Amino acid sequence: MGPGFLTLPTMPGKPRGWGRTHVLDKGLTPGAAAATLESAGEHIDVWKFGWGIAYVDPGLNRKLRLLRAHQVSSCLGGTLLEIAWSQGKADECLAWAESAGFDAVEVSRGVVEMTLDDKRDLIKKAGHAFTVFAETGVKNPAAALSAAQWQDEIAEDLAAGATWIVTEGRESGTVGIYDDSGRPRQDIIQAAVSAAGVERVMFEAPRTAQQAWLINRFGPAVNLANIAPGDVLPLATLRLGLRADTAALSVDEPP
Repeated sequence: MGPGFLTLPTMPGKPRGWGRTHVLDKGLTPGAAAATLESAGEHIDVWKFGWGIAYVDPGLNRKLRLLRAHQVSSCLGGTLLEIAWSQGKADECLAWAESAGFDAVEVSRGVVEMTLDDKRDLIKKAGHAFTVFAETGVKNPAAALSAAQWQDEIAEDLAAGATWIVTEGRESGTVGIYDDSGRPRQDIIQAAVSAAGVERVMFEAPRTAQQAWLINRFGPAVNLANIAPGDVLPLATLRLGLRADTAALSVDEPP
């Protein structure tokens, strides 16, 4: 990677089991998606079509083909599946996602009233055809879960067959594992790690300061999610210690 004259942290190549970068697509055109994948595709592992974007995106099929060509997993956003479930249409949603060519789906309960048993059943159902990303946490900051609740929910999601745990942070980075100013809630983060192991957790981290904090806390191979397409290469520099926020990873002590 790069000219090769620097000694930098070692990052795994694709397909990665750790050090994964999960991008949030908020409605990129196929041309913009192609440009992102051309410049940064080697650093992207998962491409999530946020919220209900996939349902209304006229470029969906073209983008799915691009993602396959670049060995990037395509993931259906959890909000769309939640809404489908609330209308009794979860089976139709999953069948459509499979026929469209999605590799993965996010199963969450951040928008609609869903019990843990309902979520577990939905994970099991989705797991027949997809890699399941189970999201823990809610989008309403007034309904924040305790650390014990996070740990219990994650344990249930894994038992139901989820492959990855996604910790809620939203696009704003002000809920879930963060407080309303964007600072990490360390008790919640530790609860997620204790329940799943850091290698199976995808931490939503839309802000640079949050990405840097998680890299400094868990190392450059921490899994990070909800990354804006334009932030993929800057995140790669954070992982490699090529930015002031994480430079301790690569700066040698003077002789």
